[in-house]
Amino acid sequence: MKIEIKPKITLVGAGPGDPDLITLKAVLALNKADVVLYDALIDPVLLKHAPNTAIKIYVGKRVGKHSLPQQDTNELCVSMAQKHGHVVRLKGGDPFVFGRGAEELDYIETFGIPTEVVPGITSAIAVPSSAGIPVTKRGVSESFWVVTGTTSQGELSNDLALAAQSTATVVVLMGTKKLNEIISVYRKFGKEDLPVAIIQSGTTRDEKITAGYVSDIVQKAYDAKVEAPAIIIIGEVVRESIKLAEVYREVVKYNL
Repeated sequence: MKIEIKPKITLVGAGPGDPDLITLKAVLALNKADVVLYDALIDPVLLKHAPNTAIKIYVGKRVGKHSLPQQDTNELCVSMAQKHGHVVRLKGGDPFVFGRGAEELDYIETFGIPTEVVPGITSAIAVPSSAGIPVTKRGVSESFWVVTGTTSQGELSNDLALAAQSTATVVVLMGTKKLNEIISVYRKFGKEDLPVAIIQSGTTRDEKITAGYVSDIVQKAYDAKVEAPAIIIIGEVVRESIKLAEVYREVVKYNL
């Protein structure tokens, strides 16, 4: 007797890096997967939530190292769903925060395949939080911007210049390679004394934090050999982290 294949694709956010920060709904989706297509920043332990019989395919992308072009990934989602049934597309962070999740759904839905989205904890908020940096705090920052450091054209987002003129916290994703350009924008507006933190591999055992000011963060990042994946947080809230208190305390002593 031939088993009827019922194609379905679930777009799942895996969270910021720590495998314990995946949601229960995401785990339940993985439990029912026939195929898992997963990205570069996914902790391999998450694949254990899928059945042993599930097909697991790496389609990850890192800076300068693209495993599969986006169109190929889109097509693979569809072909695997048609052939095997339930495909879980496992993406880091939240699929709709610079994760191309909307692009993938747009393509998939043209084939009439049922889809579902399981939101993930975005690294834009969770990574600063895990380092003790609140993106908002009464009396310090009333709002926050999340800006991409690199647009689809490979350029720095024009939104950064607008954000830099505000008093809001600014979180820059995918900006490590453009740190010099980012800091130049802030210098243009005379914000040399604004605190900056760069968190590499946030929420994971490999997490590394480099902190300073607009005036010195480029040199500090160079000395620390900061690499992607990393998140840049710019704003007075950076001082609020107990983990970073000593960094700013030392500066105060020096100024005395």
